[in-house]
Amino acid sequence: MSEAEEKQKVISPAEVTILHTCDFHGRHMPFRVVSEDATSQTGNPQKPENRFGKEGRIGGFEALASAVERVRQKQGEQNVLLVHAGDTFSDDLLGNLTQGEAVIRMMNAVGYDYMALGNHDFDYGVEQTRHLQKLADFPLRGANIIEQKTNQLFLGKPFHIFSMGKVKIAVLALGYHNTDQTTAPKNIQGLRFVNGIETARRYVPELRRQADVVVILSHQGTAVDKLLAREVDGIDLIIGGHSHDRLHPAITVNGTKIVQAMSDTAALGEVRVSLVAGQVVKIEDELHMLWAKDYSHPKMATLIADIRQPHRQKLEEVIGIAKTRIPRKYKHESPFDVLVAELLRQETGAEVALLPGVGYGITLPQGEVTREDLYTLLPHPAKLATFTLTGQQIHDVLEQSATNQEAENPLDRVGGLIQTSGMTWTLDWAAQQGKRVRDVQVNAVQLDRNKSYRVASHSGMLNGIHRYDELRDAEEVKVSEESIVDIVERHFQRSESIVAPQPTNITLIPKPR
Repeated sequence: MSEAEEKQKVISPAEVTILHTCDFHGRHMPFRVVSEDATSQTGNPQKPENRFGKEGRIGGFEALASAVERVRQKQGEQNVLLVHAGDTFSDDLLGNLTQGEAVIRMMNAVGYDYMALGNHDFDYGVEQTRHLQKLADFPLRGANIIEQKTNQLFLGKPFHIFSMGKVKIAVLALGYHNTDQTTAPKNIQGLRFVNGIETARRYVPELRRQADVVVILSHQGTAVDKLLAREVDGIDLIIGGHSHDRLHPAITVNGTKIVQAMSDTAALGEVRVSLVAGQVVKIEDELHMLWAKDYSHPKMATLIADIRQPHRQKLEEVIGIAKTRIPRKYKHESPFDVLVAELLRQETGAEVALLPGVGYGITLPQGEVTREDLYTLLPHPAKLATFTLTGQQIHDVLEQSATNQEAENPLDRVGGLIQTSGMTWTLDWAAQQGKRVRDVQVNAVQLDRNKSYRVASHSGMLNGIHRYDELRDAEEVKVSEESIVDIVERHFQRSESIVAPQPTNITLIPKPR
């Protein structure tokens, strides 16, 4: 080999590919979307950067397996890493019926290499998460998740160094620091969730010494990932989750690239990292939207059918007819959640209903609604609860919802806009914190802060999720044995057809641009 050829060999870049997904929430089948849907969990046209842009069926593990296989064939399997950024196997009826095992089996078949633990990856309890790790052919990790008894990391070593030819890639997993605010206390008993940024600050220098490429696999949400990139040097790439964002092209903060691939198996992210002499010289990204018509994978289709077969009747039973599409919105008034809140008031005779803003679930389609469709929006066994709150406490709950979304420190943000029935109110984002809520009326009468009101909600709210601590002080508490999803399913079965309510309870005043 000539000297020129030797020199060319030395300086030719090496390239590795990292494929990434996030926030499956148990979704394994394709689902229908329309053009204005922004992300599958919200149907929220207020997020134009996340809109699907056309109508069709998207997502599912068959399309995902096919897309992954195509990239591996193109780039060489030895040059491709496949990772997932958490919220993986729950929030779905099949997930509930198999306690998460269904999605783990599918991920094993696709060939995942690594996964960060999201807040919903503890929905079946800590011991079931341990069991799912035993079933998984890949590590489930979180460097900021600590066992309280031993002060050791949950499930072991929180990072892995992957050798891909001569390139070493370090992947550090970070869970959601506010997990205790998003699930029942019993689900995470014995665990402590700590600051992911401080955790990364401790590990990144060590990873920088051991690897050519440092990747954070993060279930912290985009706002926190940006803060992480600003505060911790030495990170080449943050692969995000939790906020269900479409971050393509990648955003760059402090020299760190940040990507995220939506949710619910709707997309597969692809990042190509080029290196010369062990130094990263270029990072390019691509997003593959997994439209079902464009992908086929008979082997995965067979596996999915086999896993679903014992549960098909329960999953696919039609429980009602939707006359219109019924979407969930996360940070705006949500038609589906207003419908549920109104049903709770009808069921209990309460003056007011309060429900948390949550970001998982798929818009109910117009036409036949199956039990599986409904459970994407109400997957948890929360029980119907009634109690009394003073007008002051109700006002404070509404203010807390605003603070949760607009806290100055991104680490303090949790949950979506609280959903209400039986009341109207204005949320002024231009006002200062603590004074954003005004014009609160209950049944068209101004809220009396000294009066007690009967409120309908569910057992999760009583636990104080999303920092709604006022609900811990509720009085005259009654918790039914009936779950919220049972009440809603019964309503669907008894009704000739269901129409999405036109939400008119909340007036949102945006910040001036």
